Amino acid sequence: MITSFYSSSSSRLTTFPSYNSPTPTLRISSFPARLKVLCPPNLPPLITITNVLKIADSLNLSTSTPPPPPDLHTLLKPTILVSEKLGDAGLDLLRSFADVDCSYNLSPEELCSKISSCDALIVRSGTKVNRQLFQAANGRLKVVGRAGVGIDSVDLQAATEYGCLVVNAPTANTIAAAEHGIALLAAMARNIAQADASIKAGKWERNKYVGVSMVGKTLAIMGFGKVGSEVARRAKGLGMHVVAHDPYAPADRARAIGVELVSFDDAVSTAHFISLHMPLTPATSKVFNDATFAKMKKGVRIINVARGGVIDEDALLRALDTGIVAQAALDVFCEEPPKDSKLVQHANVTATPHLGASTKEAQEGVAVEIAEAVVGALQGQLSATAVNAPMVPPEVLSELAPYVTLAEKLGRLAVQLVSGGSGIKSVKVVYRSGRDPDDLDTRLLRAMIIKGIIEPISDTIINLVNADFIAKQKGLGISEERVFANSETPVDSIQVRISNVKSKFQSAVVTESEEISVEGRVKYGKPHLSRVGSFEVDVSLEGNLILCRQVDQPGMIGMVGGILGEKNVNVSFMSVGRNFRRKKAIMAIGVDEEPDKDTLNKIGHVPAVEEFVFLNL
Repeated sequence: MITSFYSSSSSRLTTFPSYNSPTPTLRISSFPARLKVLCPPNLPPLITITNVLKIADSLNLSTSTPPPPPDLHTLLKPTILVSEKLGDAGLDLLRSFADVDCSYNLSPEELCSKISSCDALIVRSGTKVNRQLFQAANGRLKVVGRAGVGIDSVDLQAATEYGCLVVNAPTANTIAAAEHGIALLAAMARNIAQADASIKAGKWERNKYVGVSMVGKTLAIMGFGKVGSEVARRAKGLGMHVVAHDPYAPADRARAIGVELVSFDDAVSTAHFISLHMPLTPATSKVFNDATFAKMKKGVRIINVARGGVIDEDALLRALDTGIVAQAALDVFCEEPPKDSKLVQHANVTATPHLGASTKEAQEGVAVEIAEAVVGALQGQLSATAVNAPMVPPEVLSELAPYVTLAEKLGRLAVQLVSGGSGIKSVKVVYRSGRDPDDLDTRLLRAMIIKGIIEPISDTIINLVNADFIAKQKGLGISEERVFANSETPVDSIQVRISNVKSKFQSAVVTESEEISVEGRVKYGKPHLSRVGSFEVDVSLEGNLILCRQVDQPGMIGMVGGILGEKNVNVSFMSVGRNFRRKKAIMAIGVDEEPDKDTLNKIGHVPAVEEFVFLNL
């Protein structure tokens, strides 16, 4: 009898003679569940393993008389390398499942030499998991676990290319970070750090360190996710009035806590205290700058336990010096540790060295969370904390590749058309296709639309594994509809509709349904925007895009093009769509560079331009 195995490292079918026993030892049913890792769904009798040769050698298959069957559970126990300190509870969980090698402070060379004998690797922020490491693993490394939230130290592209799943532990630090935020708020309000330093210096300055009360004051929470919600609960217990800004915060969850959801400008302009809990993304980088501080109440107090880069530190220093910001309590900085920082040394700043997650309980929680994620991944379970895309069959990826790009671009474009104060709750995707539903799997396209909508204003990384989970977590409802189209391509067009929101570009709203609507198709292998609202356009979705609604009259293309040309902004594509001759039209302009504010203002002041919007794709 011959039993077959599938080797993922060599992509070849390998056969071994089984033992002469009533129930062959090497049948798939004999193997523990953990060995079904990455087993192809269309090959249920087969098993994906990386140490086929090791099994063959251990069974001495080259001899004519095989030895007694070994204990396969012990023989095939995975090896997990832990390269940085992990809590005992997490290590105990790992040891119940695998051989665990705790080797700390390894050099890159030492790590590379060890990794080829490991099935999983668990790291913190100090270990760089780069392409060289995946190459050194020779295909055996199946899971990388990051004990914490940030995955900046892991090369996700290389991990995906080498078929390695990356998981993190995003929830265990929630309470610790929220408690630290409240601790900083109270310490700042009552000058705890400054008074402590004063009395230790032999002084008694009661009049100098008179604080402010928190009860009855307005706290604005910027980013109403897990940590922001927990801060709100605690602030309500202190008698504070809490408002929050977050485009994805479910209104029912906010109401249940007693929190009012408001726009960004309303939040910063009405608050006495502002607590930051937003991710660092291109959209949030230095969002607290001179212009933002100018909108605040004089004497506002700011707490940041999120990411240092969301604050322009030079602007904050100026706001402190002028009294716009009375005090700041900072746990995170643009550069960590900060060097020669005037901000840290400012008398009205309370600073801590990134202690948000630094409690014994949180460290143990992170250890357990990452251990569970790694063990689950090695058992073949799809993890909700996966942060890189799973392997996609090459033939499917090759066919859908241009549509994948189109889907993400449409999602990214649509979310930028939503007015800042609107919360996105409902998205409908319409696919026009001639394919039978069974021949077109839209999961990847739907995941990329979700990625385009959520990632620009979130630190969550979206992929096929976690897209639906994250959308549900964000309160984002996604529905899909298929419309038949007489087309030989897999997808004729994709339309993304967002309902129950306000638009910063009214022409993108379809009057009949009151939905923001954008539609695109693949032309010449490239994604193109084909419709905005009820206006047909034809512009390549590359670089940046300017949409203008204008009076349909001669000279508009030359006028707007001339403004861009004067500022050395290169136009890559231009298309004009209209409903009726000499009425209204939309001009879609693809530009290579991002125009400055002065250039955009000039376009907006052209008499025939009724509205316009700049979109970064």
